[in-house]
Formats: sequence, structure tokens, C-alpha cells
Amino acid sequence: MIFLDPDLDPDPVPNATQASPSAVPGHGEPSRSNKVPSTRTLARFLAMAQKAARLRGRVSVLLTTDREMRRLNHQFRGIDKPTDVLSFPAEAFIQSRERIAGDLAISVPTARRQGIEQGHSLGTELKVLLLHGLLHLAGYDHETDHGQMARREQRLRAQLGLPQGLIERAMRNPRLKKVGHTSGGRAAGARA
Repeated sequence: MIFLDPDLDPDPVPNATQASPSAVPGHGEPSRSNKVPSTRTLARFLAMAQKAARLRGRVSVLLTTDREMRRLNHQFRGIDKPTDVLSFPAEAFIQSRERIAGDLAISVPTARRQGIEQGHSLGTELKVLLLHGLLHLAGYDHETDHGQMARREQRLRAQLGLPQGLIERAMRNPRLKKVGHTSGGRAAGARA
């Protein structure tokens, strides 16, 4: 299930700091490529990615602001800055007729900036972040698993037709590691 934060502007007015149409190949004008896709489109991708990742249970996704992501990152990880995606695996004691895998929170403004930097649309970047977060919900942790998550993410991205993922970006760009890049942060045991 996809939720939009009421404080989020899903279709910002283009300004001078956004990329030109040529910065996002094949995606028309910047405002179109940087508009949040419909919740229906994202829910369809979420279901496909969950199936591909073999993650069972309900996943809720909050598309939110940098401000809210900073608050969540600080509250659950002790890091006082926004990040792109946080995962909140369901507690083991949650038992009901409907299995719950966990929750994801994604910063749309950060995803928009990263999409522009990577040369693709906001929709594509949101899908990359969804997949990354799902793998965290499935128990993977790229900070400690000796490359297992990176390999799994790479295979699933190829299967789902997605470009370079977060782990590969961090490995290819040492600057992201030096500044404490928190992509895919996992707030273990927490629920958004």
C-alpha cells in the first residue's frame, strides 16, 4: 500500500535548480519526469518487486518529505539528516491472519535529486529505492553481509529492468561513503 504524506508536493513547479529536459533522456519536460507516479503504478511495481524478492506479507510505503525523513532518521537511527529510504521490518511478535513484512519511508525530494543526478525519472528512482528497501525488509544488510545484498539487488534490478542501484553507486563513488551516505538505512524493529 502506498501513502502520500499530505505535506508532500507531488508535482513541484520547475525552477532554475532542476535539470533541463536533456538531463533526463527520453522523458520529456522536467516537470513530467519529476512528477510522482500514481499510487496505482507504484503499487503494481511494489507487488512485482515483492514477488521477485520472495518477500511475503504486507508492505506499506510512505512517500514523504526530506523534513519527515530527517525526523525519522534521527528518531530511529540517531542520524540527524534526511536520507532517501528507511526500512522498518515488522516485529517478530506481530502475528495476525495477514502477515506484515514491514514499512518503508522514501523521501521524494531526495529521490527527485538522485534521479536527476543519475539521468532518469523520479519514477525510476522511486522503484530503485523501493527494491532496495524491500531487500532490507527481507533481512539483507549491505553494511554487514559481505556483498550478498548487492548481488541480490543486482540480479533483481536486471530482472525488473532498473538501472544502477544504491549499493553500486556507493561502491563507485567513494564520496558517498565519506559523507556518511545513509541510503537504505534500516531502522530494525521500528515501525513508521
